[in-house]
Amino acid sequence: MVDAYNTLYQFITTIRSMDGGLFTDEEGNVTSHLMGLFSRCTNFAKHKLHPVFVFDGKVPKLKQSELDRRKDIKAEAGSLYEEAKAKGDVADMKKYAARTSRLTPSMVKDAKTLLGAMGIPVVQAPAEGEAQAAHMVAKGDGWAVVSQDFDSLLHRAPRLVINLNIAGRKRRGLSSVPVEPAIINLKQTLQKLELSQKQLIMLAMLVGTDYSKGVKGIGPKKALALIQKHKTEKVFAEAGWDDHNDTPWQQVYETFTTMPTTDEYDLQGKAYNKDQVYSFLMDRGFSPDRVKKTLESLPDTQQKRLGDW
Repeated sequence: MVDAYNTLYQFITTIRSMDGGLFTDEEGNVTSHLMGLFSRCTNFAKHKLHPVFVFDGKVPKLKQSELDRRKDIKAEAGSLYEEAKAKGDVADMKKYAARTSRLTPSMVKDAKTLLGAMGIPVVQAPAEGEAQAAHMVAKGDGWAVVSQDFDSLLHRAPRLVINLNIAGRKRRGLSSVPVEPAIINLKQTLQKLELSQKQLIMLAMLVGTDYSKGVKGIGPKKALALIQKHKTEKVFAEAGWDDHNDTPWQQVYETFTTMPTTDEYDLQGKAYNKDQVYSFLMDRGFSPDRVKKTLESLPDTQQKRLGDW
C-alpha cells in the first residue's frame, strides 16, 4: 500500500530542472510527478511488486495549523528563490524551489489517470492516506505500507517499508549518504523499545506530529526515557505539555486512534491499457521513443494487465 501523497511529494521535490523549476508540458501542466510515477510503477512491475496507491481525503481538523505552518515556510522559500533568481544563483534556486513544492488537484487527477491506465489500483481514503493504508495492511489486504513517513506505524501498520526504489545514495547537504530500503516491523519495534501501541503514540506526540507541536527540548531519546519512566499519560504533565500546546493531549491522541478509514475499496484496478498510457503521456509531452521502450521492456505478463501481478 503506497502512501500516494508522500510519494508524489517526493517526485515534485526532486524531479526538477537545474534551476529548480518543475518540468511541464507545452501548456504548462506539471509533469514532474508523472515522470516519477511512470518510472517507479514500471520498475515495480519489473520486480513483480504489486502497488496500491492510497490517496488522502479530508484533512483532520488538528492538522490545519501544521498546514498553515508549512504554507508560511513555502512562502518564505518562494521569496528566497526569487532573490536567488535575481542573483543568478542556480544552486540556491534549486534548493529553495524544492521547498515550495505543493500538489494541486489537477496534479492529483493526472496521477490517478495514469495509474488507472496502467491497471494499478487507486484507493481514496476518507481522511489520512497513511491511516487508510495501515488499516488495509492490518486487515491482510496488503503486505506493507510504503512511505517515508513513520506515522503509518502510529496507525498500527504491521510493516512499513522506507526508501523503496531510492537508489544507492541520498543527498545530504554538500555530501551524500548511503540509502537502502528497509522494513520496519511494528511488533518487533514495540518489543525492542518495551512500549505499547499507546505509548508509541504518546512518544511521537512529545516529539511532535502533524497534529501538535510536541514539547520544546524533547527529542526521541528523551521522550523514550520519559515514557519508559512514567508508563502512563502522567508523562504529559511531567513534560509540560500544556505549556507548549494549546490542544489537550487527549484530543491529539484521539485523532490518531479514531482516524476514519473505509472498507469500501477495489484492489483489482482497471484493465491495463497500453494505448491509453501511451496517449496520455504523449499529451503531456513525454518522449515517444522512451515511453515505447519502457512499455515494451515490461514482462510479458504485464502486457496483459499490470493489475494482475
